[in-house]
Amino acid sequence: MEKELNYFITPNRSIQLEWTDIDKSVSEDTKQLQDEFYKKFTSHEYSSLLFLGFSDKNIQLSSSLTYLRSFASLFVLKLTQTPDLEIIRDKVKINIDEHELLDTLEKAPMMTGSEYLTQELLLDIWNGLNQNFSNLIKEYKGTVEEFIKQYTPNVHLAGRVFFHLVENKDGVNPFAFLATYSTDIDKQGQSKHVPLKFALTEYANSTEKLLELLATVYSAAQKSEILSELIETGELFHAISLSSKETFTFLKEIPLYEESGILCRIPNWWRNKSSNLGISVSMGDKKPSAFGMEAILDFNAYLLLGDTLLTEKEVKKLLAESEGLAFIKNKWIAVDHEKLKQTLEAYEKLKKYINKGDLTIQEALKIQLNPEKILELEAPDINIEVSKGKWLEETIEKLKNPNFIPNVSTPKGFKANLREYQQKGLNWLYFLHSLKFGACLADDMGLGKTVQILGFLNVLKSKKLKKANLLIIPASLISNWVNEINQFSPTIKYFIAHPSAHPPKTELKKDKKELDNLDLVITTYSLSQKFEWINSYSWAYIILDEAQAIKNPGTKQSKAIKKLQADNRIIMTGTPIENRISDLWSLFDFLNPGLLGNKTEFSGFVKKLNDNTEGYSRLRKVITPYILRRLKTDKSVISDLPDKIEMKTYSSLTKKQIVLYQNLVNDIKKAIEPSEGIARKGLILSSLIKFKQICNHPCQYLGSGGYDEKESGKFERLQEICEVIYEKREKVLIFSQFKEMTQPIHDFLATIFQRKGLILHGSVQVAKRKKIIEEFQSDDYIPFMVLSLKAGGIGLNLTQANHVIHFDRWWNPAVENQATDRAFRIGQNKNVIVHKFITKGTLEEKIDKMIEDKLKLSKEIIATTDEKWITEMDNKALIDLFTLTV
Repeated sequence: MEKELNYFITPNRSIQLEWTDIDKSVSEDTKQLQDEFYKKFTSHEYSSLLFLGFSDKNIQLSSSLTYLRSFASLFVLKLTQTPDLEIIRDKVKINIDEHELLDTLEKAPMMTGSEYLTQELLLDIWNGLNQNFSNLIKEYKGTVEEFIKQYTPNVHLAGRVFFHLVENKDGVNPFAFLATYSTDIDKQGQSKHVPLKFALTEYANSTEKLLELLATVYSAAQKSEILSELIETGELFHAISLSSKETFTFLKEIPLYEESGILCRIPNWWRNKSSNLGISVSMGDKKPSAFGMEAILDFNAYLLLGDTLLTEKEVKKLLAESEGLAFIKNKWIAVDHEKLKQTLEAYEKLKKYINKGDLTIQEALKIQLNPEKILELEAPDINIEVSKGKWLEETIEKLKNPNFIPNVSTPKGFKANLREYQQKGLNWLYFLHSLKFGACLADDMGLGKTVQILGFLNVLKSKKLKKANLLIIPASLISNWVNEINQFSPTIKYFIAHPSAHPPKTELKKDKKELDNLDLVITTYSLSQKFEWINSYSWAYIILDEAQAIKNPGTKQSKAIKKLQADNRIIMTGTPIENRISDLWSLFDFLNPGLLGNKTEFSGFVKKLNDNTEGYSRLRKVITPYILRRLKTDKSVISDLPDKIEMKTYSSLTKKQIVLYQNLVNDIKKAIEPSEGIARKGLILSSLIKFKQICNHPCQYLGSGGYDEKESGKFERLQEICEVIYEKREKVLIFSQFKEMTQPIHDFLATIFQRKGLILHGSVQVAKRKKIIEEFQSDDYIPFMVLSLKAGGIGLNLTQANHVIHFDRWWNPAVENQATDRAFRIGQNKNVIVHKFITKGTLEEKIDKMIEDKLKLSKEIIATTDEKWITEMDNKALIDLFTLTV
């Protein structure tokens, strides 16, 4: 496997690098550039970015590094085109305007942490580059040009000569040209510009200085016939008028002049391409008569010159003109016969497309993504601008901003009090339902995706739909969903199509009539393919939780789930689905089939993305309306959240754990009756430890080593949670009361986070602890730390983490809260999510329920006696506590 270097943005808004295995060959030039950049980055971030900005654009890099390089290259371009840089040196201030920042932001590729990419971060990077250059050049003894030659010999600094081209409305010829040069800088840092002819006088006695001034001009003249002629005739030193044909030639050579270091001041209409003829496609002005991806939209196309409409007749008239510049409707236009012809042909094709009268919403949105491909246009560089009509624009705006959507009322059977952002999520889901569009609810972990979906199902139930909904989830989430349904939606009629929820030999089958009387069927990804009745029923909604399970379109599981019949579909995920563009197509192929084209079409689109970064912007415009993702850091969310979110995370026992657990229960039943006093208490406390060990992992109980994650329900749950944490490059603390569990948990997590974490327990030397804490608290991405509860529960400051996992329970709230407060304390600027692991059906769940309900004891007693209060229970109560339940 070859290695590819990528960067990602952390929740702290810092840039980090990581190596990724890829299955394609990497050129030697790429390897060298990657290695050199990585080495420089580890010593100085902004020096490495400056180096990247000067690097050869033809050397292929990952999409994330290509993006970073293009931004740094913009800084380098502006730097090298700064007049009088040699004189200004370290006092240079390179500006970037808001339009350029927004444009850069829109073109960001799909990469890890793109949700943290903001204008503010880009501006910080830009200012960092500026400051870094200033610091380096201040210390450098040679010229600026010599300094830059260290990076690349191919960059030319801007000289002191400027070319000016302006419209000449009063002259015989339509344009005027003048060359100027800059003189000494005044106290305000400004230089005066005078016509180039004065240089002949100023440097009359110094041919060497005159040649130095004109060096950029002579360099460009070697490649430009028109400039060579201006030098030869001496016209370069005078104001001259140009015909439209001469001007057209001059304008086409602007990149050549600028590359040589000549600064050009030319009309804006040439820079922003408003002189080019293009096609404007408008769609969805009127509300369609029906909804869904197959609904028919109105559709129009126009020929545009900038913002001016042209007729076919006027374009054909332009075709009759000679090549060059033509003045039409008070605008100058570049007359390129081939381009005009291709544009006209494309427009005529579009008219035929319109006349068919059957443009669906799906087709309309696909046109935004890849207009040339969808409309079968042969010329890929035709300027096509796709715009949404009034109805479509208003609809998309609501989808992108749920604040504009009216509130949906939930029925009395729904017991949850939704937070404001959760109510907006429900409104958004129901609005998409009214449009018959699929939805992706991708809120951050801890923001309550489940309760929003339950609210939505309750609204559907109140509409008296005659169909059931299907929920497909990982097996490890069954207990979580059942608990949430029982707590918040007790009126929802549900059936669990999974053996773990039923006594042995229960027939897991429902006919159509039974299904029509249910609100929800819950099953797992693997079992959804095995029940014929699930495949034959037409569901109201299919809802996928942890939808990344179908990110690979080639798997049997993904194909089977996509074949299931439903009126509409919802996917839920806590990970940003834009992190990997390869996963995006499969998720949308389930959600809104056809929106991103077929697999071949989308692959062709993706291949062109590095060459055409506009594609990323177009892709986001197409998919964003169907994705609702709120972050814990969102201003619209954070004021509505508690600083600490506590979640019970349920796991199930594996078959091996069930056998060991049941055997231990049988042994205790035999041993408990004859025991009494201290011996009885000792037996109970040692049994508690053994039950906890079995719930953690069979290998801990057996002392056998290995720690295969498939043998432990907690390891499976830990993997699912930490995969989401890793996708967002957040940090997590994992607490266990057992020192012997810290290493196995660490080794398991290292495979998920693809790097090592840290371990802290009682045997770690005091001197080493400080170093471990400093390492975790640094900006480097050290993703996790595993701590023993007693050693890590007091006196540590670990605020870089915003997740805390209690892998096994102490059943003393004070002890657990002390551990949680390693992250949740002064200095923490993020919301902390606390995951408390509970194994379903075991004493872990039963004791948690006893504490929660306060049925038999108070929290004060628990806090002061640790687990000794359990020894005071009678034998019958103890056996009930230990007995495994379904």
